[in-house]
Amino acid sequence: MEISHIEHIGIAVKSLEATIPYYEKTLGLKCYSVEEVIDQKVKTAFFMVGQTKIELLEPTDPESPIAKFIEKRGEGIHHLAFATDGVQNALDKVAAQGVQLIDKAPRKGAEGLNIAFLHPKSTFGVLTEFCEKPQE
Repeated sequence: MEISHIEHIGIAVKSLEATIPYYEKTLGLKCYSVEEVIDQKVKTAFFMVGQTKIELLEPTDPESPIAKFIEKRGEGIHHLAFATDGVQNALDKVAAQGVQLIDKAPRKGAEGLNIAFLHPKSTFGVLTEFCEKPQE
């Protein structure tokens, strides 16, 4: 497993419409993509900051994980995502070291990435995501 960089930082928000102007007008960033990930019940917006992305996550269903996160903790940083050379390999390696997995196999995420999450109970309270671009 090789982690190359922080792929993105996921931030839970109640409304993309209300939040995007802060990132664009106040911080001077450009939202380059808005997309709905139906199976995750979330709408995302992305901004580039150097090599790292900021991903805003708006729930599309009151029962979604993002909606429940906001209800429990409020808006704010939701997860940290690392780019890796192989999500399955990374999952196997950390699982062998006793890390609790949320996803035992990669699944499709925003921007067509293969993704998988590690449980925050095993990562010192930080919901951690592994990401990779699919092979073409």
